[in-house]
Amino acid sequence: MSAGRQPLPFHLFDRDAEVLIVHRSLPHWGQAGAIAFVTWRTVDSMPKKVLDEWRGDRQRWLKAHGVDDRKPDWRQLLDQLDPDIRKEFLDTQWNRWHDALDACHGACVLRRPKLAEVVGKSLRHFDGDRYLLLDYVVMPNHLHLLASFPNESAMLSQCESWKHYTARQINRGLGETSHFWQSDAFDHLVRSEKQFEFLRRYIAANPERAKLPPGDTLHYSRPLPQATCPP
Repeated sequence: MSAGRQPLPFHLFDRDAEVLIVHRSLPHWGQAGAIAFVTWRTVDSMPKKVLDEWRGDRQRWLKAHGVDDRKPDWRQLLDQLDPDIRKEFLDTQWNRWHDALDACHGACVLRRPKLAEVVGKSLRHFDGDRYLLLDYVVMPNHLHLLASFPNESAMLSQCESWKHYTARQINRGLGETSHFWQSDAFDHLVRSEKQFEFLRRYIAANPERAKLPPGDTLHYSRPLPQATCPP
């Protein structure tokens, strides 16, 4: 962050404010200043059989509860379900996806401290200028981050910049020229203080949850005053 510059503002997702929805292989929601939880993974992080089974099971679960995941507003429809049903989705689908990532499929080159720090330095480089970085963890084959962006389209453009730069630097370190990151990413606008606190804890505890030894991951968390919560 530039010397003397105040951190960018951040807040929870505002249902009444403008939202940009961009459709790629996944729908991506952007809102100025809203905190986003973002996950990227390496191209070899999820075996096709595991991915196909998860997608099929998720689609069947959502369809059984009246939600079509091909529609751009499917997350809103999910949010409108009974809290106990939403918790079931979290327990059976969200956790299963992240368990598969934490199984450390693939080459897992990001367990090398120098390569993990390539990602960490890139994430921190424009913190406070182009975005506000709150938390991240670099795992052996994926990463999670919490950040807010100044306008609706900034999240996707910044993530593409991060991925392009880090892939080039990591491939240079490996002596490779292959595609490094999976082309799309998962992102979610944080909707409540409870969810924000859960995701911060999840990021911090992810290495332990995956049973990884010290040195295999890289974690960062911005200190926030105890009385400061995103409005």
